[in-house]
Amino acid sequence: MTNPVVSTVDLHTHTTASDGLLAPAALVSQARAQGLSVLGIADHDTVDGLAEAMAAADATGITLVPAVELSTSIHGHEVHILGYFVNPDDDAFRARLADLAQSRIRRIERMVERLNALGYPIALEPLLAQAETGTIGRPHIARALMEIGAVGSVGEAFDTLLTPGKPGFVPRERFTPEDAIALILANGAIPVLAHPYTTGDTTADVEVVLDRLQEAGLRGMEVFYGEYDAGQHATLLATAERRGLIPTGGSDYHGPNFKEGRDLGSAPVPDWVWARLRTEAGR
Repeated sequence: MTNPVVSTVDLHTHTTASDGLLAPAALVSQARAQGLSVLGIADHDTVDGLAEAMAAADATGITLVPAVELSTSIHGHEVHILGYFVNPDDDAFRARLADLAQSRIRRIERMVERLNALGYPIALEPLLAQAETGTIGRPHIARALMEIGAVGSVGEAFDTLLTPGKPGFVPRERFTPEDAIALILANGAIPVLAHPYTTGDTTADVEVVLDRLQEAGLRGMEVFYGEYDAGQHATLLATAERRGLIPTGGSDYHGPNFKEGRDLGSAPVPDWVWARLRTEAGR
């Protein structure tokens, strides 16, 4: 049974082009079936799924927002930058994304080596085979850990092994949020900070990161994020409005039963958020 949609707008989802479980066309079809009218697909470090998704969206009448999510970090904290209304035909942009994809593979190799040394017998080759059709990431490792019975869920894999400070974690090769913002701006897209509370433990930490990123050209912040509660949404919205940032929102959907709070369409994204982002894109 599908979960009830609480919004007709979901600006943050993933497909099999990166670490999601549904192919681009299948995700569009599911979004339409669940009553969504606007869908943002933001695969990690790749735009390879957008052509298929756009064709499916045209056929079903859903509005597809082409996007990308670039993964960076600051002092061990995750800092992900979304790029909205990305141009997937930008050759220089795609070349840089290909470099980032290779960096992802090197990181996964190191994480598998570390987990094997810790006694988790997951195989590298099946994971790398998945990278042949899309970028690879930690959710692939999490699912491999589930397959061998080491953990009961993707969330447990992240919480116990795959986040900073945990034994299976390996940091990314150097790629700063400023680099990500510059890359998105050069493409003509709108850079937005994803899930702000991964950048630090408190609102004050988020403010420090925003000071740095706005100076680099950040134009928006994800406010209505799937895992956040109403109080966090309100705090982030007030911060975005005070700073003149475009509020966005989405579920960060990767597929069925990925993580609690990440169901497709579950983030309470108001229609005015989409209208504001669309207006900004037209400037």
